[in-house]
Order: sequence, then structure tokens, then C-alpha cells
Amino acid sequence: MPLNHDTEAWQIRLAALPLASYGPGETVFTEGTNTGRLMILKTGAVSIVKGGVEIAKVAEPGAVFGDLSALLDQSHSADVLTLETSEFHVADAAALMVQDPVVLLYITMGLARRLDGANQALLELKNMLRAGDSPSLIGKAVDRIEGLLNSIGTGYLRAGAAYSMYPFQ
Repeated sequence: MPLNHDTEAWQIRLAALPLASYGPGETVFTEGTNTGRLMILKTGAVSIVKGGVEIAKVAEPGAVFGDLSALLDQSHSADVLTLETSEFHVADAAALMVQDPVVLLYITMGLARRLDGANQALLELKNMLRAGDSPSLIGKAVDRIEGLLNSIGTGYLRAGAAYSMYPFQ
């Protein structure tokens, strides 16, 4: 029996969480810190900055930030900065994931999709190298893989990825 995410149950969980609003240019997460929070984007847009370099912009409602940090009990691996006024559902990561299998399933399915996307992109890159494609095409493929891998490590869906982890949009 395949695992299916219960969209209605997820929406109910989100509605029960407190909300936090951030103005344009505010920091949601700082690289190297450990907040113990999950932030789920309700509205707005953010920039993901790793090592001082912007690696993605995210505006998809339902995007989860802080998931990998919580699962691995490690610091956040990127800054999350608001690009415009943004609102987030806020949760204590450990408590929510331990107490609620719907949340844990949602997060793990998202991580699995992002990992699968990175694997597919790596396969495409290998085929491009074998075919002798141009350096500019190979460079674009490398950038795509980097973005997908960074998305796994920072808990967000890279804008423009070939799939969506947010089935309720």
C-alpha cells in the first residue's frame, strides 16, 4: 500500500499552529543557529542564502523551513530572509514531529521528493557528459543539482523544481 499524504489532515494541523509575520528584509533563520522551530510559509516570499550566496527564492505556500535541522538535531545550514511581508505557521519541531505522524509523513515525503529530484538531475548530468554536451549546458545542470542538494540541506523546495511537494496548492 503506497504512502499517501492526507492533505485535509495537514491543513487542519496548519490551522491550529500560531502565526508569525515578518516584514521585508527580516531574518527568519540564521545559518549556524538552532531554533528548534519549523516554519511553514503561509504567504510571502523568502530568499535562501548559504555562505553569503543566494541559492534560491521560495514563494510556494506550504514550504517548510527547519525540517532537516530538526530531524538531524543540527544547526540551520542557511539564512532564510524575507523578500516581502511574509507569514509563517510556527511549530516546535521536535514536539510536532514526535506527536503527529501526519506532520512527519509530510516532511519525509518532501525530503524524499527533493532527493529523488537531485538523483534525476545527477543522471541527466552524467548523460550530458557522456554525450559531450556544451560546457554551458553542463554548467546549468550542475547549478540545478547544487540547488536541489542545497534544498535538501536547508529544508525548502527550490523554485522551479520539476515537482511540487505541496499537493494542496
